[in-house]
Amino acid sequence: ELQVIGLGISGNAAARLALARGASVVGIDQDESLSSLEHDPSFMALNSTGFKTVLGNFDWNLLKDADVVVVSPGVPLEKYGLSYLLQSGKQVMSELDFAAEAVPKSVKILAVTGTNGKSTTVTFAGQMLNHFGIDTFVGGNLGTSLSEAAIQHVTSPAQECKLKVAVVEVSSYQMAIPCVYFRPSVSVVLNLTPDHLERHKTMLDYAEHKCRLFSHMTNAKLGLLSFGNQHLDEAVKKYWNKFNPAWIGAFPGLEIDTEAKIATFKVPDIGIESQLQLGSMRAMGKHNYFNAAVAALSVAGLDVGVHIEDINSTIEKLRPPPHRMQVVHKDIHGVTWVDDSKATNVEATYAGLMGLKGQKSVILLGGLAKVLVGQASNGFEELIEPLTGHRCVITVRTMIHQELSGNGLDIPCIQATNLKDAVEQARKMAKHGDAIVLSPACASFDEFRNFEHRGMVFRELALSS
Repeated sequence: ELQVIGLGISGNAAARLALARGASVVGIDQDESLSSLEHDPSFMALNSTGFKTVLGNFDWNLLKDADVVVVSPGVPLEKYGLSYLLQSGKQVMSELDFAAEAVPKSVKILAVTGTNGKSTTVTFAGQMLNHFGIDTFVGGNLGTSLSEAAIQHVTSPAQECKLKVAVVEVSSYQMAIPCVYFRPSVSVVLNLTPDHLERHKTMLDYAEHKCRLFSHMTNAKLGLLSFGNQHLDEAVKKYWNKFNPAWIGAFPGLEIDTEAKIATFKVPDIGIESQLQLGSMRAMGKHNYFNAAVAALSVAGLDVGVHIEDINSTIEKLRPPPHRMQVVHKDIHGVTWVDDSKATNVEATYAGLMGLKGQKSVILLGGLAKVLVGQASNGFEELIEPLTGHRCVITVRTMIHQELSGNGLDIPCIQATNLKDAVEQARKMAKHGDAIVLSPACASFDEFRNFEHRGMVFRELALSS
């Protein structure tokens, strides 16, 4: 018997994968509104007679009867007695590892983690691979879980597996339980800044979760890390002999001249020495030069016949995923509307603003601010320098307004009551040639279900101009 804890997107897919592999499955979730899963067509197609759900409160003795327990990334190990189960020697697996066990060994894995930029880098890498006709799965924390790729393999005849590469966005939560079967050929830790500290408590613990990507590498073994981060430097020590290290921002690795728009790559261990021209990029923001360059080096490092010289031809075709510096409208007043709703922390907004140098903008900030453990402020003063020279900033929270105004912000700072009001104020302030940029630096749970919902509402408001 197999038990799946947490029946969100990842847990749902893991349960279907287990059924496809012939297991009997018990799905456990504290949300009582999920009761219709037994009658879900996607479960019934897989003989859901082997599937039952236990919702709301449950007897944790249930877990003792399971042969394998698969845990969704949204479930902290403090819940359901999972820490105890792990220590007791029970087979407890993450959804990521459970999926990886069923993906064919011939499929090369490119794994990307980091606080910010994961989704864009993964999306760019997938677009590059697809451009060269390489059958590629793109997913993980991005939306489609790796279990979906595994289901395709398990339910199709053996000779039909055309999948060559899986590009997987990995969150620190997915690495809470150490993996055994998830073995990337290329692993990337883009950056590391304070986020999710309500779960990780310390930066070193957060870094250690990220660096678990390097624990079981296979094939090419290229590992890319952000240069000069003390927490990553400390956390990666134990894996140093397991991969070929390269740096984002130093050699061996890659460096970017943002003025000349050229990325230079030197990784002697895997025979890479090349340049990439980034001038034709249409994705907004200079930080996307780094995302594209990291994606290019990662794809070249997979050793699937794609060289960096070839990738030059793909640069102008790259498109960021939705809600990540995405141009959603150009209106009749010559104003460009940019949805960066995915910027749910200060660092993500900082990266977006740094990428807007030279583009005068009205910036919309606000939502549910991430609390920094033991800090008197939420770090919004970090945004004062990159906000300099812009048209104005519009805030939805008083606290943000106070942190900016009280620390010497030299552009107008206007308060709004909600996103609709913020957009109306922005429309009055923007001049021909400006951008109006939603880059909140906050989670969305004040007005919206998630950052996607917030971005969609922003787009609708932009189009109604």
